[in-house]
Amino acid sequence: MTLDDSYYNMRDEVAKHPHIIELAQQAMHDVGIEPIMCPIRGGTDGAQLSFRGLPCPNLFTGGYNFHGKHEFITLEGMEKAVSVIMRIAELTALKAKG
Repeated sequence: MTLDDSYYNMRDEVAKHPHIIELAQQAMHDVGIEPIMCPIRGGTDGAQLSFRGLPCPNLFTGGYNFHGKHEFITLEGMEKAVSVIMRIAELTALKAKG
């Protein structure tokens, strides 16, 4: 039997780029969300992207009970998630302008 790795811990790649985490935290603070940082396991697109050279930490989506029969999301949660993504884009544009 041969065992091959099929999933790697994306933290190793994301940790090389702390400014990405700082940007997400700032965006969350700016829209009134207190970030809660906790490790999760699972095969996310972010893990694949991170190991292909595009560091991509997981951000909240506003959902609950992921991948179960009681998975759901509230409209308010979706709106907050959109607000964070929009603020990340704004902060990135401001930084690019110098």
